[in-house]
Amino acid sequence: MKTWNAKDSEVQRQWWLVDADGQTLGRLATRIATILRGKDKAVFTPHVDTGDFVVVINSKKIKLTGNKLLDKKYYTHSRYFGSLKTFTAQQKLESDSGFLITEAVKGMLPQNKLSRQLLNKLKVYEAGVHPHATQKPQTLTIKKTAGKK
Repeated sequence: MKTWNAKDSEVQRQWWLVDADGQTLGRLATRIATILRGKDKAVFTPHVDTGDFVVVINSKKIKLTGNKLLDKKYYTHSRYFGSLKTFTAQQKLESDSGFLITEAVKGMLPQNKLSRQLLNKLKVYEAGVHPHATQKPQTLTIKKTAGKK
């Protein structure tokens, strides 16, 4: 028996459109990471990029459960003394909501050279419009879970 591996030239890529309006951040990010990596395809090979492109719209309307808006922190550091900056998820949502989705998906991809290539296939937009209409993305529906009342 021989093992079959996918090759870059054989992979057929699709474009998916995801509406983040009212979606929970973590559940959305896991689904996007699966599609970017290609794990939902029969030709999945761990060391080859077999995934599809994902366009996320309405990133400003993403939901975070619990107290994560105020408790979750993001840090940046320029490697100079005293340059550590701390932002809450709410501050990042107001200034750059695409950052939240990108960071959540980045954390769910493998930490290797391939993850940079996979992350380049993720396009996040704050509004409901995007410049990828010529690629004819298919709409991907992700079930919204009912939260506690």
